[in-house]
Amino acid sequence: MFKFLKDVSREMKKVSWPTGKELRSYTVIVLSTVILMAIFFFIVDLGISSFLELF
Repeated sequence: MFKFLKDVSREMKKVSWPTGKELRSYTVIVLSTVILMAIFFFIVDLGISSFLELF
């Protein structure tokens, strides 16, 4: 168990962490993509629902 935690600690030191500016930029990209996909699927769902109501 201790060897595993020591190995994890060693590997975490090798990780390249993003800067604050990069982190904000990536967060904005992810949130805008999620919002755009939600709007897209909402519109598709409305279209399919109205198409199925015709039958």
